Amino acid sequence: MRPNILWICTDQQRYDTIGSLNNPHVQTPHIDRLVAEGVAFTHAYCQSPICTPSRASFLTGTHPTRTRTTRNGNDAMAPGHPPLVTKLLADAGYDCGLIGKLHLSSAYRRIERRTDDGYRYWQYSHAPRDDWQTGHDYTDWVHTQGYSLKELSQSLDGVPAELHQTTWCALKTIDFLREKRDGQPWLASVNIYDPHPPFNPPAAYRARFDPAQMPGARFRESDIAQQEALAAIDFQCSVRHPSDLDIASPVVARSPLNADWLSQEAPGSRDVRTLQAAYYAMIALIDDAVGAMLAALEESGQRENTVVIFTSDHGETLGDHGLIQKGCRFYEGLVRVPLIWSWPGRFPAGLVSDALVELTDKAPTLLDLAGEPVPAYMQGKSLLPILTGGASPAEHRRSVRCEYFDALAHADASRGTMLRNRRYKLVVYHGHALGELYDLQEDPGEFVNLWDDPAHQPVKMEMLIESFDGLAAAVDVGTERIGPM
Repeated sequence: MRPNILWICTDQQRYDTIGSLNNPHVQTPHIDRLVAEGVAFTHAYCQSPICTPSRASFLTGTHPTRTRTTRNGNDAMAPGHPPLVTKLLADAGYDCGLIGKLHLSSAYRRIERRTDDGYRYWQYSHAPRDDWQTGHDYTDWVHTQGYSLKELSQSLDGVPAELHQTTWCALKTIDFLREKRDGQPWLASVNIYDPHPPFNPPAAYRARFDPAQMPGARFRESDIAQQEALAAIDFQCSVRHPSDLDIASPVVARSPLNADWLSQEAPGSRDVRTLQAAYYAMIALIDDAVGAMLAALEESGQRENTVVIFTSDHGETLGDHGLIQKGCRFYEGLVRVPLIWSWPGRFPAGLVSDALVELTDKAPTLLDLAGEPVPAYMQGKSLLPILTGGASPAEHRRSVRCEYFDALAHADASRGTMLRNRRYKLVVYHGHALGELYDLQEDPGEFVNLWDDPAHQPVKMEMLIESFDGLAAAVDVGTERIGPM
């Protein structure tokens, strides 16, 4: 019997935000339960550090270069893109539902233009706002409850938990999984908007996290010079010295802090620890939504035949190296995300794998679970052998790749790529003979850039070749070959 699939994807959640995976500051008991009951991949990497290319990539099992959906704000997915895994599963008999965000094309002032995505059930919400006229089901739901989302969003208390987009996602998912299907398997793609900016959680959740108790960011004085050197050609990221803040912690405005309550007069209101507290509060609300969905699965008798996946599309710099938000860099907090697979009785319980994994690996894994063939064009590599005990959890990939196609401000220099193997990370800002090389074994915080270090030039050259090979392999070679000429 093919399993149901509950695929929960948050937006902009770092890898190091799960309690049972060594973060004592967060509150994630329900996600911790998924870890205890399943397999957690601690080194899972997105293929772009922004939303649209990352989502297009993991939904097709290919890199952004292959999808030709490489930036946010695009009018539509490029014609001829590889089919979404949800379309493949729908064609194979799955009832597929979308709840929350999709973001495969621009949702600016509109409902985004859909591709042939395979979703029968459609409950859509992009940015939680009500000043765009059509297509945002969450906004319409808030109105039916008698509230104005605009007014709620402008409150320093945040949108109440019971009216929050995170809670709405859980409610609409529960409606979907309770539908009668006479044995037909289903897939629910649940796309929660948080912990994305604005960093404005409900007041009741914010009160649970004391900024003074937060760990602070990964930052050294040397980050100032490093980021200023990159900012000289990249105006999308800027750095500010910690002394410019309320307390001695770094926070940089890649774009302004846009949660109103962060800019108030309260002591420490603009420091990174306050930002971390808000971020963790949003994750606590997400955790409660996960708990509600799991409880509904159990109450309906479907848990034993449902694979639950918890992940995110990309991370958040959260003050590391003097940066906040997403894009423009490839630090671990930005490109490394949670990835948990849980199927009690079928997958090992409590297995933690540090194998290198890409988010492209999710699509072929889902097809394997459904008993469907994995198309040859997919660049992802199924995780099912690890999930079923048929392969060692210590090794999956030699390296992982990430791409960013608005990395630099100039139109003729907007390409950035990352290659990470077990020990080293290479970042290239193409067209500038500029990059970063980190020894993650000796320097896990990514503070010492070895790009120009003479002793590391052989490593750099080897990784440059592998990175070039990976980019070449990702290119769309066109239609199927049917003859010798």
